This record gives sequence, C-alpha cells and structure tokens, in this order.
Amino acid sequence: MTVRAGLDVGGAHLKVALVASGRPVDVRQIACPLWQGLDKLDAALAEAAPLLARASSFAVTMTGELSDLFTDRETGVATLVGRLTRELGEQVRFWMGPRGFGTADDARRHHGDVGSTNFLATATLIGRKVPDALLIDFGSTTADVVPIRAGVPEARGLTDAERQVTGELVYTGLTRTAVMAVASEAPFRGQRVSLAREYLATMADARRILGDDLAEIDQHATADGKGKSLGESVTRLARMLGRDARDGTAEDWRAAAAHIRELQLRSIHDGAARVLTAAPLPPDAPVVAAGIGAGEVGEIARRLGHTAIRFGTLVGAQDAAEAWATACAPAVAVALLLGASA
Repeated sequence: MTVRAGLDVGGAHLKVALVASGRPVDVRQIACPLWQGLDKLDAALAEAAPLLARASSFAVTMTGELSDLFTDRETGVATLVGRLTRELGEQVRFWMGPRGFGTADDARRHHGDVGSTNFLATATLIGRKVPDALLIDFGSTTADVVPIRAGVPEARGLTDAERQVTGELVYTGLTRTAVMAVASEAPFRGQRVSLAREYLATMADARRILGDDLAEIDQHATADGKGKSLGESVTRLARMLGRDARDGTAEDWRAAAAHIRELQLRSIHDGAARVLTAAPLPPDAPVVAAGIGAGEVGEIARRLGHTAIRFGTLVGAQDAAEAWATACAPAVAVALLLGASA
C-alpha cells in the first residue's frame, strides 16, 4: 500500500497528513514558531519523523515564507525549499498553485506560485468532489474564502495582497489573533468600554471564556506567557477593559467575550458575502468547512443560507483522522493531489 505525506509549512505550525488508498489515515499539527528561527522547523520535522517515515513520497505547500524571519517572500520560499529538500530528499514535490507540482528547482524559479497558495490546493481538491462550493478555511491565524464553480476554483486573487482586497483572505484567526485586532470596544455592565490597543489577550482567551475546549488546538504561548485556565483568560481579557478579573462576574466576562467573537465571525461573513457577489453559487452549493475553526464556519454557512460539510468528511477521512484532516486541509489536499497526479 502506497502512503503519501502532505506537509503544510506555516509560520506558526507544521501540518503533516498521511494518505493511503485515497483516504487520509493520520494527520498531525505541530507547533512551529518559525519567526523564532529555522531551528523551530528542524524541531517540528524531527517530531514528525515517525509519521514521515511511513511515507514513500512527499508533497509540500507553504505559507511560512511570509515569516518575518525572511527579508522577503522569495528568500523565504528558497530557504524553505532548501531545508525541506535536505530533510525529505530530492523526490519531494512542491505545490506551485496554478502550475501544479514541481521539483525544488521549479519551486525556486516560480517562487511567486509556491508561496501562500495552499488554499488553491484545498479548493482544487474540493472541485473534484463537488462541482459548486464555497471553501472557508478558518485557521489559527487567517480565514481563506474560495469559490469553486463547475469544479474549478475561481479565486480572483493569488497573492495575499490581491486576496485581502477581494475578501478571499480575511486576516483573523480562531486562536492567535489579538483581541485588539478584532474589536475596539466591548460591552460591560451596560456600558461600551474602549479596549486597550495592547497585546494583552487573544481570541483563544475569548473562546475559553465562552467555554470552548482549545486544549489540543491552541499550541502557542499566551499574551502574558502564563497559563490557559479560565481564570487566567479572564484576567487577560479584563486588562483589555482596564479592569481586574474581580471587577466583573462570570457573566460579565462572557458577554464581553461573546461580543468580540461575534465581531470576528462578522468579518469572515462579510468577506464571504463579498466573494459570493463576484462568484454567485447555486442555493444548494455547500460551504466546505476547514481549519481548526470549522465548527464556527458552520454558523457562517447558516448565515449565508448554505449547508455546511466538513472537509474531512468530504474527502473520506478515516473516523480517527477526520477532525485533524479538517483542521489541516491543505496538507491533506496536496497529499491526495500528488497521488492523483502520479
């Protein structure tokens, strides 16, 4: 049985997916704070080594070239291509967006098609499963919104700069985004309170206050470097309002967190609405939910008037792998697409 590995090398995580017989069978996300140095990627690859050892071929996509570790995107692509070729061998193939897969030399030559086109891999695979759909991949840092019509992705932008204009890239994430990037004020005991424009709390804090279990998916340090208990999350959010945790009740803090979450969901909904005005879809076209925020995508789909289907379910992931296959969709996509092109 041939096993292929797909890797999505991001600026915060390394995602690795194994596929066999056309199905995802094992998927992992490993913290990889690339902005701290290439040794973090080396460590993540070492942690993934037992998984990678099961594969006979490798497909790579990336967004890590955007890390401020690199002076520009071209340098980032070249550096990551070199590092991954050294670790995985010359047989590794790199996703180059509209060009499909290529060798390391191809990837260096067409760096603009390699960097941050992982969304196109996911959308391309979805188009082979359903003719019309809207992909919303809500990850730890960003949300991708990509229409698929007649089996073909119809993204109007390829680069981040283009996609931030079209609504196809909404720069907000389920866990890592700072609260100050989402909201400028929040309700507190009948008043609207301006929030501190300071990195004091993240959306992970807001979601923990609302009762979400983020133990497996929130893999990075908190804003103050302290723990991730409910009480510590409340303390961080309270600072955003110039208060201490004891200044409010549990319900006061839930109300503030719910308001902030709502503003974040609206930003993704607004991006999706803009995308759909440029690429209208049939009423029965599903929203394909991906990313660690796939559960939230279900609510956005409802607001858009479409049903939602999880990416892992759509691609037939084994039950034990479905959740992470959904969360790590681009890694799964490149592995499956590589198999289809073999």
